[in-house]
Amino acid sequence: MSTGDVPVLQALGISRSFGHVRALDNVDFEVYPGEVVALIGDNGAGKSTLVKALSGSLALDSGKILYAGGEVTLSTPAQASALGIETVYQDLALAPHLNPVQNMFLGREVPKPGLQGKLGFLDNKAMRDRSRLAFDDLGATVRGLGDPVGSMSGGQRQAIAIARAVNWAKGVVFLDEPTAALGVVQTKNVLETIRRVRDKGVGVVFISHSMPHVMEVSDRIQVLRLGRSVAAYKASNTSMEELVGAMTGAIGGDK
Repeated sequence: MSTGDVPVLQALGISRSFGHVRALDNVDFEVYPGEVVALIGDNGAGKSTLVKALSGSLALDSGKILYAGGEVTLSTPAQASALGIETVYQDLALAPHLNPVQNMFLGREVPKPGLQGKLGFLDNKAMRDRSRLAFDDLGATVRGLGDPVGSMSGGQRQAIAIARAVNWAKGVVFLDEPTAALGVVQTKNVLETIRRVRDKGVGVVFISHSMPHVMEVSDRIQVLRLGRSVAAYKASNTSMEELVGAMTGAIGGDK
């Protein structure tokens, strides 16, 4: 792990309620450049709410968000993307009627050089070549770049969504259960990709129920329980038993 002195993304005392339900309660969270932070907790702990708040999909009731040390307001996912924050949600957010290349460049289409680009023509070859490189870098076997992603397997769709996020992330990438629909080989590729992204200086927030994967790839681990941040550990200084204990409320603390 090679981190800077200032978190690339930081939450300070953020809270969010839905009616009488307190989904986030004064939560602090930070991720540094070039590290993997695992965010774990039982169902209903607040993980997805925190990710949505930090990626521009959910307004806060209170608290503040800092990016590279400066306070920011993330009102939309587009604002987060403009800063270099990308997210892969469990529903993947792919357009099923579009092919992998179109999904990769959705909203970021590359125009052809010169007059053709000004007339609205797209550089399909450039986008296809860059997409192929992104998929190859992930180790993803994406067959038929011209086929709609809705006709592809769950594993292939997952790989496309991850490759898209990793391709565009410059500051932070959130991966929400990225290995849930993948086989053994693809899971290994995803975990290796997480390490490569970290080594490029990008912060990775890894949300997973798989404790072996969390222990394997994370530098730090933060535990949420009932909307609160209850424990934080260095991955090298904890165990799966301790993590489960923090998630269930049996133990708590920082290491």
